[in-house]
Amino acid sequence: MSDLRSSLFIDGEWRAGSSGATFPVVDPSDGSTVADFAIASEDDCVAAVDAAARAFEDWSTTAPRVRSEILRTAFDTLTAEKEHFAEIMVRENGKAWSDALAEATYATEFFRWFAEEAVRVPGDYRTSPAGDKRIIVTHQPIGVALLITPWNFPAAMATRKLAPALAAGCTTVLKPATETPLTAAYVVDVLQRAGVPRGVVNLVTPVPTAVAVERMMQHPAIRKISFTGSTEVGRVLLKQAAESVINSSMELGGNAPLIVLPGADLEVAVDGALLAKMRNGGSACTSANRLYVHTSLHDEFVTRLGAKLSAMTTGPGLERSHNLGALVSIKERDKVAALVETAVTEGATVVLGGASVPGEGAFYPPTLLTGVAHGSTINQTEIFGPVTAVVRFDDADDVVAMANDSIFGLIAYVFGPEGEALNVANRIDAGMVGVNRGVISDPAAPFGGMKQSGLGREGSSEGILEFLETKYLATNGLR
Repeated sequence: MSDLRSSLFIDGEWRAGSSGATFPVVDPSDGSTVADFAIASEDDCVAAVDAAARAFEDWSTTAPRVRSEILRTAFDTLTAEKEHFAEIMVRENGKAWSDALAEATYATEFFRWFAEEAVRVPGDYRTSPAGDKRIIVTHQPIGVALLITPWNFPAAMATRKLAPALAAGCTTVLKPATETPLTAAYVVDVLQRAGVPRGVVNLVTPVPTAVAVERMMQHPAIRKISFTGSTEVGRVLLKQAAESVINSSMELGGNAPLIVLPGADLEVAVDGALLAKMRNGGSACTSANRLYVHTSLHDEFVTRLGAKLSAMTTGPGLERSHNLGALVSIKERDKVAALVETAVTEGATVVLGGASVPGEGAFYPPTLLTGVAHGSTINQTEIFGPVTAVVRFDDADDVVAMANDSIFGLIAYVFGPEGEALNVANRIDAGMVGVNRGVISDPAAPFGGMKQSGLGREGSSEGILEFLETKYLATNGLR
């Protein structure tokens, strides 16, 4: 893929980092180097913020229709180039082709959705109760936004932040994960081709990351940070944001419970669990991490799910027949393997898988564990891999308590008779709950969690409001 962008994008120009240094972007399926990407120095990062600050006044006053048309053009371009988009993700992330293609489609949709939202920002006009004034409520762009994205969904996390920020009239600095910068660079290239003005979108890849991000956070022009990643890093960023009272959106970790109630349709439950667990090879904050299955269905559920998992094939994502690709790195694979080993020492039984795939690639097979105890290490840890850990339960009240026994509250899944499933879903402390569904993400729906799973919402009409300040104007109005 010789046409890949592997440079910084600052003030409308692709450029090398000021130090001239690069870092390798590695294909985790075989350990080969896909590209050498430019390292951004702290000064490069500050230059990107400065460029965004200079561009803010013009972009924030650009007509919503103009911003909308640019986003729509980006949508059209990404749609036409969907397979190229997916291939970049496969090469640097390792995911299966089907997952990459699905992500390309999902990511692209955010540009269409927010192209439409750009021209529909709400406001209000009313008479005060005392009758002495008119109350006008409007919204204005918040300012320069720092957008930090993870490696597991390098396309969707970038577009889910860039699209509402640009629709709102904010200028941006995008910092992708160093494992997957090529996807982000491609998205930025598409936006440049779509007509985004100079300085409105900037891309930096500092190595190491933490000090450069902190310096950007100290820049007076940064008025918004939107971060997707671990809760541990989110806590650090929130502390830094507090110093300048920076508006913060945080989409953090998850430890999603999936509950199968008595009377559930097993075919629906097994198919839904397979989607909820194995989408993106389990490397998702929305992944079903803790499966709680009622005793009356447990054995049959495990048998059916095991058959589905054993039918999955593992291998390089560019070989399109595989439905499970590599993890993003050997390090990530080894973390998953260590979790399984710990689970076994704590009493779990390996029904399927349970050992790393030999060879240079970061592959780990579909793995099914039973006899997992609530509160065990794997039950409390975001697995981020293709490992399904099943807990048996007997009482609905108990399983709700177990589902809520976590610092996280991003997403949950409930399978069962509709009325009972809805009642249980309503009792779970999570920002999103799928009822008899294994995938619920949609650009038109508000994505976000409770507790330590984050702050704010992405997507839906709420997504653009995250990048807008509410302003109240008092006027005497008409007499």
